[in-house]
Amino acid sequence: MPGMPPTRFVYLGPEGTFTEQALRMISAAERGIRTPARSVPEALEAVRSGDADAALVPLENSVGGAVPVTLDELNTGSPLVITREVVLPVEFVLASASLTPLASVRTVAAHPQASAQCRNWLRTHVPDAVVVDVLSNAAAAIAAEAAEVDAAICAPVGVPRHNLSVLATKIADHPDAVTRFALLSRPAPPAPPSGDDITSLAVMISHDRVGALLSVLTELAVRGINLSRIESRPTGEQLGVYVFFLDCTGHVAEPRMGEALQGLRRICAEVRFLGSYPRHRWSPHSQAEPAVSRPGLTNADFADSAAWLARLRTGEYA
Repeated sequence: MPGMPPTRFVYLGPEGTFTEQALRMISAAERGIRTPARSVPEALEAVRSGDADAALVPLENSVGGAVPVTLDELNTGSPLVITREVVLPVEFVLASASLTPLASVRTVAAHPQASAQCRNWLRTHVPDAVVVDVLSNAAAAIAAEAAEVDAAICAPVGVPRHNLSVLATKIADHPDAVTRFALLSRPAPPAPPSGDDITSLAVMISHDRVGALLSVLTELAVRGINLSRIESRPTGEQLGVYVFFLDCTGHVAEPRMGEALQGLRRICAEVRFLGSYPRHRWSPHSQAEPAVSRPGLTNADFADSAAWLARLRTGEYA
């Protein structure tokens, strides 16, 4: 029913991956039904068809950048909106079916992205090991459990699930790496502003207009809206036609964001609203207060100017 909290969750599987670990950080998902999907499109289709209430999928990684398939899916098909983000530190471990010296490790199962993020560690600590590519971090753990390989690079959540022993922890070359996940649902009124929100958009600019992208950025800048992320993806229509994914500070219910959205609607070929949701506080460095807007660019200033204009239109000139 509309307005009811989600109870049926789908996520990019299989079990024992970082996505499942991120999903279990959401209390409603910990209590609800969690179902793995084989791909991002399958997860989002489950929500669109009503087979699930919400889907958690990876959006971007601090090392590898955006997840293209997620962006492409958000810009096609019936609309979905982000209702929450989860930022999870990416901590890989090297695990085996039994405790064994690193010197005896000859084969290591790993997803290609995982082995790429641990390349220097592998070269230093198990230089003679052959990396065996698998389809997921969970598949790596399963291979180690079955003794098909000597060890696996996997997520910590996969260790107890597959009865593995940890040979080494925090083996990623970038120890501060994080992955950002998005919880997506069918469109519904967004939650009220939290005071530190993100609004995500997908905008299609008119490619035959000079300065079209600059016009988009200006609509945000003149209203004091910070652009925290911009990503382009080809539309598939023809070479040179792109959709731009924007993350902006603010909430759709706030006057200045509302004005910006109206401005973008006027100048863009298409604007898809992808949600307004609270920023995830995930580290001590992210606990800083949101930047203070310059005089004349606060939400109160925009509300006051809108009220002043409304009075003018009714004949109140004072």
